[in-house]
Amino acid sequence: MYYDNILKTIGDTPLVKINRVCAEVAATVLIKVETFNPGHSIKDRMALKMLEDAEKRGDIKPKGTIIECTSGNTGMGLAIAAAVKGYRCIFTTSDKQSKEKIDLLKAVGAEVIVCPTNVEPDDPRSYYSVAERLSKEIPNSYWCNQYDNLSNRQAHYESTGPEIWEQTEGKITHLVVGVGTGGTISGTGRYLKEQNPDIKIWGIDTYGSVFKKYHETGEFDTKEIYPYITEGIGEDILPKNVDFSIIDHFEKVTDKEGAVMARRLAREEGILLGYSAGSAFAGLNQLKDQLTKDDVVVVVIHDHGSRYVGKIYNDDWMRERGFLDDELKVKDLIERKEDKRFLSVSPDASVQDAFHLMKDNDISQLPVLNEEEIVGSITESSVLTYLLENSANNSEEKVQTIMSKAFPTVEEELPCRQLNRYLNKKIPAVIARDKAGGLHILTHYDIIQAV
Repeated sequence: MYYDNILKTIGDTPLVKINRVCAEVAATVLIKVETFNPGHSIKDRMALKMLEDAEKRGDIKPKGTIIECTSGNTGMGLAIAAAVKGYRCIFTTSDKQSKEKIDLLKAVGAEVIVCPTNVEPDDPRSYYSVAERLSKEIPNSYWCNQYDNLSNRQAHYESTGPEIWEQTEGKITHLVVGVGTGGTISGTGRYLKEQNPDIKIWGIDTYGSVFKKYHETGEFDTKEIYPYITEGIGEDILPKNVDFSIIDHFEKVTDKEGAVMARRLAREEGILLGYSAGSAFAGLNQLKDQLTKDDVVVVVIHDHGSRYVGKIYNDDWMRERGFLDDELKVKDLIERKEDKRFLSVSPDASVQDAFHLMKDNDISQLPVLNEEEIVGSITESSVLTYLLENSANNSEEKVQTIMSKAFPTVEEELPCRQLNRYLNKKIPAVIARDKAGGLHILTHYDIIQAV
């Protein structure tokens, strides 16, 4: 068996049970893994639907130009379809999108125009306005306009919803989806509620977006709009694809919570997903008290984590934004040590005594203390070398004759990633000082065990 082209592989993505990141959620939690689509995104579904509907209406002719404002994923779906069908693509995107997304769009033949994020939607520089202008200037072009093009949510009514209903054998009780254009949650949600009106549809929003307050009050409050980092969800407009009557609740998630949860999904579930997927699971955890063991929750995610390797999967990017304040520190290594004794030797002790102390305690290095002052260090190799090269008559030689420089001293709040500044082949350990003034030795082995 084979498919006639790559577009035939869109859809029929698997449901996978999530375990560790939702350990506190009583319900069964399943993820609709949309990264199995050829463009590694759920947007492949609606991109193809929008294009095929446009073809049926005669809105675009052969060798025409597809124009779209996109955060990257819809663009990828359209670009794949364009490659198969022989269209040109021009996409506008905002400057907050990851470089990986932009590079991937170019890789499949699209022309990409980057527009400023922090402008009003009707500003001529916005990525909405630029796309609309190009569609009027370029002959035989079609602006898909995923925000207001109802083929978007229809694609999910026809495919995503039925798939979830069938895969859960009708047992789904809650649908959780990040809301951007609104097509996924509205189309999928409408289908599922037609099968069972009691199914709860929860939309995940971000701070800086208008959705939650509008849904709860009917007020479009511009004071709710401010810059945010999360990609793919939240809006400063009300897309026609968002059917607020289908959505039972909006839950807001911070930029940090979404980013941290995405990294947890990768490390604890082995699934590399995008920013908005992290937000969806962070939102679900925030709502855990509303769920029971009899509930079946399906979380629909948008895209693959490979589009965020320069952002949420980059430690420096996360650290610059204060998202890694829970990173491993020296005090964590101290806490995880099974043997917290601080063994040392006096500079006046014999080399033989130092050797026996190391052997009896199965350690490879010792700090040398003169009363309470750290004056040097010895290692297993330096002691053995001395004992092998000298006769037994010299075994009472003092430690101070063979000791090296003292191990570096660090504070307990130092991030573990910075220990590489101190440790190397010649320096096998550091001395850590806790807030109470206590001393602890940390070796390469201690760090390996903790990590």
